[in-house]
Formats: sequence, structure tokens, C-alpha cells
Amino acid sequence: MTTTKLRTSLEGLDEFIDEQLQLWNGVGTAVAVIHKDEVIWQKGYGYRDMESKLEVTPNTLFAIGSSTKAFTAATAALLVDQGILDWDTPVKSYMKDFQMFDSVATERITIRDMLCHRSGLPRHELVWYNSPRTREELVRTLQYLEPNQDFRNKWQYQNLMYMTAGYLVGQLNETSWEQMVQKTLFNPLGMNSSLFSVEEMQLQPDYAYPYMEKDGQNTRIPFRAIDAIGPAGSINSNLADMIAWLQFQLHQGQWEGTSLISKEQMKIMHSPQMPSDSPFISQELPMSTYGLGWMIETYRGHAMIHHGGAIDGFASQVAFLPEDQIGIVVLSNTNGSIIPYTVAFHIMDRLLGLEPVNWSSKLSKLMGKESAETEANPENPLEVPIQPDTAVEEKIEEPNIIPCDRPYTAYAGIYTHPGYGEMSIQETTDGLQATFNAIEMPMEYTRKDTFSVELVTFGLKITFTFTLNESSEVAQSISIPLLLEPGTKPIEFTRVS
Repeated sequence: MTTTKLRTSLEGLDEFIDEQLQLWNGVGTAVAVIHKDEVIWQKGYGYRDMESKLEVTPNTLFAIGSSTKAFTAATAALLVDQGILDWDTPVKSYMKDFQMFDSVATERITIRDMLCHRSGLPRHELVWYNSPRTREELVRTLQYLEPNQDFRNKWQYQNLMYMTAGYLVGQLNETSWEQMVQKTLFNPLGMNSSLFSVEEMQLQPDYAYPYMEKDGQNTRIPFRAIDAIGPAGSINSNLADMIAWLQFQLHQGQWEGTSLISKEQMKIMHSPQMPSDSPFISQELPMSTYGLGWMIETYRGHAMIHHGGAIDGFASQVAFLPEDQIGIVVLSNTNGSIIPYTVAFHIMDRLLGLEPVNWSSKLSKLMGKESAETEANPENPLEVPIQPDTAVEEKIEEPNIIPCDRPYTAYAGIYTHPGYGEMSIQETTDGLQATFNAIEMPMEYTRKDTFSVELVTFGLKITFTFTLNESSEVAQSISIPLLLEPGTKPIEFTRVS
């Protein structure tokens, strides 16, 4: 199909996107579509700043979250091309002091393993989320984090492994991951607006604020700085820059007559490395695999390579159909929004000349609620979990304090875990409160030495179980089920003061 016909097939897309913003209570979104070297759509919708009524433009910067991971894989591929790195040489050959909890993984894990999520580690997200530790310090915590699967046995989405891969890339290049991405990808591709920190983004003239729905209303929330774990998700970009990134992918690493990354390495990144879980398994998307920094799937019979991303107040989807030479990027400033998916899939349907699927209905469970349209048109909606790096809506309730069997002073103190770090338990006028990585968590007594604790940032309640000394006067440790994945053990924090 010619570019002209493709552009014609998108007639009415403005109205569809406006409907999606209304349907899913979205604040703003930016959408670009390319065919080969032609940009056939590039527009902003809604607001980048709702309070000031500033509209989204093609130049508006958004946090792209885990869509960053493809950039990290690309920097590794650059080093493979240069003979500095090998996909299948153990990481320990490059970082002598590298250590994981599992001795087999320590000796055998490669950067390919890290980049296709088969390390054996569950999420362990609270190791890094809001942590004050540096990237290097977080890499050193890996030796204290227990796996819940055998090494290479299962695909498990893992941000810490991507951080470590980026750290290794920087070390091998005698620089940082950020500097390497800037020099080898952003600069040659002309991605002149893209940045690595939300602090720097807020110094630019055109950027989106993050929003979260609370009580049916969109509320501006703080930007989430994730610099330490940057290779897993810290890039901020806009349509103009992401168009160049998509064209680079469609050209298999070639850019303006120069091979930035060899076609051989691009093929590896774009090829299945592990069968993976997917929230989209359906008739249209019957199977899912993971390459290196990309999900590799078929969409209604067409090869599709894509990756989503989400961090506090932002969501993204970057996708391309290599055989059809089509690329799509959708950026959003609404927390956990499914608009990047409903819009991207709808555009694919139109460009491929297929009857559009009602993705709003199919993905209605993504945010744990149903839209007005879904309620009117129930269609056995697809069950879709929250995306891997998404923080969910805050749910704060007044604590229901039950008289404790012993003084709060028995539990108050400082507790540590070698991987997770320090947790403080303090007595307040409302009872006990836990503080971890500067996140305050109200504690509600439930039964003997057990408390229900509100993890406000993630909208969850978890259980703290204290173990006391022999005289049952002072707590010695806390057992906390921080990992909500099968086969994981509670994290044990030991009292130090």
C-alpha cells in the first residue's frame, strides 16, 4: 500500500483518539505513525499541563519508561560489533567482583540472559524504587536477592538486570550508560531533545506533567526520578525523536548511509530469545516471545516488534511491523494508561486494512476498572495485569487501630536487609509507622505481633510479622512478603537498634 493510501486509511483517527482520552479519562497523548521514511501522522492531543491548559505538541517530552530497554540492548549490540562484548560470555568475565545469590547464575549469566529476562530473579522492585543508592551500589545488592526460579528456566521481567546490563556497558566503554547512549545513538540519530532525567526534562520549554486518577479526577503527581536504574527505564523523549528511533529500527541499524549497528546484531535483538508472558494473549496475539529489549509477537498474522513502558504518571508504546515497514509511537501522561495500546492496535488495524478490534473492551481490566463503553458492550474482556514498572493508584484510608498486646516500643527500631537496606519502625500519635526508602507506611495492628501495613505508593496492603526475643519483650526481626510472585519467600529484616 502506498503512503498516500495509508494516510487516507487514518481518516477519522483524530476523533478516535479524542474518544479514547474521554473514555479512559486520559490527560494527554502524542501519536506518530511512519511508513518507511515517510511520517504519515504526528500529532498531540489533550494537555501536557492540565491546570494551565497547555496542549500536547509533537515536541512535548514524556517519560517513556521501559521503552528505554531497547536503547540499552542497542548499546550492548554496539559493543558486540566492536568485539568488546560477547552476547554469551559470562558477565563475570568482564566484572570480576560480580555476584548473584545463586552461584550458578554468578558464574554463567551473560548479558543476553540479562536482556531477555531469564536470570531466575523475581521483581525485587522495592530494592530500587525510591532508593537513595547509586547504580553501582544496587548492582552489589544482587548477591543478597534470592531467586524463585532456576537460572534460565523462566522468563521473568526484571528491571535490576537491565540496570546491571547498562552498568556493564558503561564500564566496558569506560564511561556511563547515559554517555554511551548520548554519543552512539541520540547524537547520530538527531535525537536532540531526548534526556535521561525528569529533573532535566523540567528545565525544557515543552514537557508533560504526570497525572494519576484519584476519585474520578486526574491529579498531578510528583515526577519519579529513577536515574540509578536508568538503563531499565529513565529516558524522556518526544515524537520527533522517537520517529528517528523507529526509522532506525526499520532500517536495521543503518542511518543516512552509515551502519551504526550491524544488521546481524539488529537481527539478534529483533529475534525471539525466550517465550514470554503477555497481557495481550488472544486470537489477535496468539503467542509472545522476548528478544533483547523488545517483545516479539505476531499481530493478526503480521510480525510485530514492540515494547511498552510505564512509570509514575506516564505510559508509552513503541511498535513496528518490520515486514510492512510501519512504525507507531504513542506517549501518554496518565498513570498506567492503556491508551497507548488501544490507539496503537487500532492504527495497525486501519493500516493493515483489517476490521478494527474493540481493544478498549478487550483491555478493560488493565487498570482494574471498566469504561462506560465496556459496560455497555461486554465482550469477555482480556485480563491484563498492570505493566511491569507501573506504580498504581494511591488508596489511603484512616487506620483502624486495635489495642496492641504489648507496648509499641517492643517493635520500634531500625531493621536491615543486606539487599533491601534499612527500614525504620517508629511510634507516632496514630500508632506505628514504617519508613522504607523515604516511603512512609501506616501500620495497623491485626493480631499477635502482626500488622497490616499500607504500601501507599503501590496501593497495596501487606503483612509485617515480627519475631520477638526469648523473653518476648523486644522484636528481633520482621518477615515481609514484598514479592507477590509464586515461589517467593518473605523478605527478612533483622533489628540492628
